[in-house]
This record gives sequence, C-alpha cells and structure tokens, in this order.
Amino acid sequence: MKKTLTALVAAAIAATAAPAMADLMIPSLSYRTGPYAPGGIPYADGFADYFTLLNERDGGIGGEKVVVTECETAYNTEKGVECYEATKGAGALVYNPLSTGITYQLIPKVSADGIPLYTPGYGRTSAANGKVFEWVFNYPANYWDAASVAVKYLLDQNGGSLEGKKIALVYHNSAYGKEPIRTLTELSKKHGYTLVEVPVDHPGQEQKSQWLQIRRDKPDYVLMWGWGVMNAVAIQEAVNINYPMENFIGVWWSGSENDVLPAGDGANGYKSLAMHGTGSEYPVYAELKQYVHDAGKAAGAGDQVGSVLYSRGMYAAMVISEAIRKAQEIHGTAAVNAGQVRDGFEQLEVTEARMVELGLPNFGQPFAASCQDHGGPGAAMIQQWDAAAKKWSLVTGFIAPDDEVLTPLVMEDSAAFAAENKITERCN
Repeated sequence: MKKTLTALVAAAIAATAAPAMADLMIPSLSYRTGPYAPGGIPYADGFADYFTLLNERDGGIGGEKVVVTECETAYNTEKGVECYEATKGAGALVYNPLSTGITYQLIPKVSADGIPLYTPGYGRTSAANGKVFEWVFNYPANYWDAASVAVKYLLDQNGGSLEGKKIALVYHNSAYGKEPIRTLTELSKKHGYTLVEVPVDHPGQEQKSQWLQIRRDKPDYVLMWGWGVMNAVAIQEAVNINYPMENFIGVWWSGSENDVLPAGDGANGYKSLAMHGTGSEYPVYAELKQYVHDAGKAAGAGDQVGSVLYSRGMYAAMVISEAIRKAQEIHGTAAVNAGQVRDGFEQLEVTEARMVELGLPNFGQPFAASCQDHGGPGAAMIQQWDAAAKKWSLVTGFIAPDDEVLTPLVMEDSAAFAAENKITERCN
C-alpha cells in the first residue's frame, strides 16, 4: 500500500535534523520543479538566504536560530495543502506559499489552527480587511492595488483620460489570473475604456490563438497576469506579432529577468509593476555575499542574487523576521509561538529608517499594519526592461492605488466571506 504524500513529506522532514523546540521554524512551500520553477527557484533562494544571513551574522532573531523547512509543492494546490499538513505540527510560525490557489485553501486551515499566513502581493485580495481575516496578511500591496496602479499609470500616459481606449488582460486561467478582473471592470466604468479578457490555460506554453486575437482586436494596451513559463511565451508571442512592448505591462509576477531574457532584443521596452527595488546595489547584498554565499551556505547556485524574484523572496523573509522581532518585543520572549507572531504581524511598522538599518534603503514602501488593516498602502512602481543592458530600470516612483474604487470592493468581498463562514467582525 502506497504511502500518502503527507506521510512521505513528514518522513522526509523527520529524516532531517529536527529543530530544537526553542528554534523558530518557518516552512518554505517552494517549487523548484515544473513549469513554474523559473519563478519558484529564485524566490525560494532569496527567502532561505535571508534567514541564513540572520543566523550567521546575528545568531538568529532575538537569539533564537531560524530553521527553514522546504517542502516542494510544484505549484500544485493539493501538494501545497499536503505540505502544510505535514509541517504545521513541527512548530510552524507562519506560512508564505507563493501561490494564490494554495492560499485560498489554507485560509480556513490557518484560521482554525492559529497560524499566520503571509501573502505579499498575491493570494486573496480582500484578506486586507483584518476585521474579517484575523490570521492573513498581504501587505504592502495586493492584486487589486496592482490593477489600479496600472490603470493610473496609463491615465498619466494619456493626459488623464482612457475614454474609448481598449485594454486587453492576458491572464493565467486560475484563481490567481482572475483576481484583477473585478477591479479592472469597475475601473473601466469609471474611466471609459473597454476591457478585453484573454485567458491562457495552465501552464501557458501554447498562446498562438490568444495573440492572434490580440492582433485582430488591436488593443491600445495589454496587461498581463502571468506566471512561470507563461510569461516568457507571452512576451515572445507579442514580439512575433510586432506588438509595441512599451504598451505591454505585466503584474509584478510577470516582471522578472526570466520572463524577458528568452525574447532577446525583442523584449526591449517591456514594462511591469514593481512592489520593490531591484538589483544588487543594496548594502544587504554585501552581507549576503560575506555571510552566506562566500561561506558556502547559499540555498541555490548563487546565480539569482539581485534578480527581481530573489529580491522578492528576501523581502518576504525580511518582513517575516521583523514581525517575529515585534512579537518578541510585545510578548517579552524570544521563543515566540504562532499566535504571538500573528500579533507581531498585526502591530508591525516598517519605516524607511528601519529599512536603512536593514541594508535596504529606498527598497520598499514604508507601511504600518493594524487590527483593521492587513493590506498596507498598496502603492507600486513601473519598471522597464533594457534588453541591451539586461536590466530593469524604474521609470516611476510609487503610485498610489485608487482606494475610492478599491475599498468598497474589499469590504464587499470580505463581508461575503464573513457571512458565508459565520465570522464575526473584530476590531470594533
């Protein structure tokens, strides 16, 4: 009789050096295999390397070593849930699954088990409402913020009016890809543009018909909510039909080096949203080199350092570590549990001064969480690909989302979730 995946994962974890009970255990639901590995590998590397830096340089967080336990999900929702079930009993403090599908399945589980879920820039957008989603945090920005920022950028590029324009959304035909549709639809009513929906089925390697549709419809702009191999294929198909790259804008999960390099010079001018800076000029990278990479303790091959998604994994680890520090401060103990870490997430404030101390000046937007606000300010920047230099350059500062449109949507969706799950609002 075959073992279940849960039993196999649990056995694999047990076979590794088990952390002492006082260690800070943080699972990494990673994916280093399959069509989404180009995004999963650098993110997982940056996530693990930052915690290694804290262990090697500082002796951990508050004197407690961090143990990062990786569990391969292959970006598969069922495997992600299996990984959660296999790791939660080892003292897991927080989950960051890097998958909207897995996130949707874990929200009721973490709420019942009392473990925080941190989903920066992905997951369920309405989890920004802390009154309903006590255990979920998605600051500093979410999908609806991203859609709004893209539209505000296009408004700025068109003298403040998108009346009569046509915007196509090329999206991964999943919970993830469908997230911005509601926001873009509401914004189309406000700004007078026509939204054309162009779904792409998993994993996204075949998009000929979608780009023939785009060539026929001639949208003024194309937005993309893609991931993994889908992104590179879409950019190449856009090159093939001579779609102007400067009018093609991806969400922050469609704006990594892996997405544009395969198209060579044809990708020049492509744009994407950015929730943080990129490149390896930040002081923290010198410390990562000294304490992690040169010491032979890096999680991966070392070829992703400074890339967009390596930086994003590092950023997520930084926020988690700061939430743990806050929890230690609030509760007066270094050996915090998951419930105490939740308190740290809810009372966390990351200022620019603190980012400077962490070696990340002007890297991300400052934010402060509260009982009501688990979503952060939601601003984002626009970056553009320079194919000759093989680098991203920021072409805007942080652009604030349209909260006049977004806040009612968040309240409506979270209220429906609360009613369906018989949740009483908190923070009142």
